[in-house]
Amino acid sequence: MKKKGQGISYDRVRRLGLALPHVEEGTSYGTPALKVKGKLFVRLREEGDVIVLRMPFDLREGLLADDPGTYFITDHYLEYPWILVRLAKVTEPALRELLALAHASAIGAAARRKPPFSRA
Repeated sequence: MKKKGQGISYDRVRRLGLALPHVEEGTSYGTPALKVKGKLFVRLREEGDVIVLRMPFDLREGLLADDPGTYFITDHYLEYPWILVRLAKVTEPALRELLALAHASAIGAAARRKPPFSRA
């Protein structure tokens, strides 16, 4: 359980993410990242206390409205399905749910890239 003033570490994010199916470690923009079937779904942001998490736009808007102290975006992410999460603010139960959503979103994006059948 998180104590007041103590954030979640990226190592905890990593361990929770690796428990999901087909997840492998990698890097993105020179920072640690997790990918599902080669598709990025979470990475540590350069400053080290924020993660970048894949998130459908409709869910992202709700998170931003409900808790702007934990969730935010920069202008760079306005047109992309990602959200920034402050590790010092997010709870572990919320993080588990966010990782599951990001994982599912990445799998969906990977599936859309593949043709539905083989012409071989």
